[in-house]
Amino acid sequence: MYFFTLRSVALLAAFMTMICVPHLQAAEITSAELVNRAGMQRMLSQRIAKAYIYFGNDVSVRETKMQLEMALERFKINHDILKKNVQDSETKDLLAIVENTFSEYRDLVMKPYAEKDAIRVLGLSDTLLQVCHSVVLNLTELTGASIDHIINISGKQRMLSQRVAKFYIAYQAGFRDEDTVNKLKDSIESFEAGLNELMGEQRNNAEIASLLKKIKKEWARISPYFLKVKEGGLPLMVLRATDEITKLSDRVTDLYADEIASEKP
Repeated sequence: MYFFTLRSVALLAAFMTMICVPHLQAAEITSAELVNRAGMQRMLSQRIAKAYIYFGNDVSVRETKMQLEMALERFKINHDILKKNVQDSETKDLLAIVENTFSEYRDLVMKPYAEKDAIRVLGLSDTLLQVCHSVVLNLTELTGASIDHIINISGKQRMLSQRVAKFYIAYQAGFRDEDTVNKLKDSIESFEAGLNELMGEQRNNAEIASLLKKIKKEWARISPYFLKVKEGGLPLMVLRATDEITKLSDRVTDLYADEIASEKP
């Protein structure tokens, strides 16, 4: 159904590298930044599968094709940064598993969409998520900084919003088993629990509080459609809303990371 042109990938890679070069060239990357980037890998693991299924089912094809390309490139850049800065042997071993899983995952989503491949993509997205989450937990434990827990929770919200969209479009694309529905419901419940925890965080500044209110408002607007997934639906609305929630959650996570960096002497 589609292919990646060398020119589009090259331009995308150059753009993403330009954004991330300052971090790669920095003498030292903060522990909060590492946790943040590791957490972003969880989100990207879900975004890749979501974009693949959206694109493969002809929903907003231009947008979702570019989103897929960018998510693949961003995942690779973040992985390289983590490999360069992680010293713990156990975490390095986990990153090796991430690399092997991502290689197979990337090869599948770069092929034209096929239902049999989509089944495998869904499975690999969950496997990659689990390993990336283990990396986050290891880094959080190694840093020992209490606010890293908040970075972890906030970063997880980015993933959960993409995971909700992934299972929503998977159901619409024909994966109508109860496991898909149950995973969708679990992701919804986890997102709502995380949002409540973040809104109760005492260290929230005015900007974080404002962003969390926007997330809550957008979630309240779109979440009823998630629960009506069996009735058919509005995949484009779900795509746009969950992407907006992910963007807002990403900004909140960056602010938490900045806060912990500023607290250090």
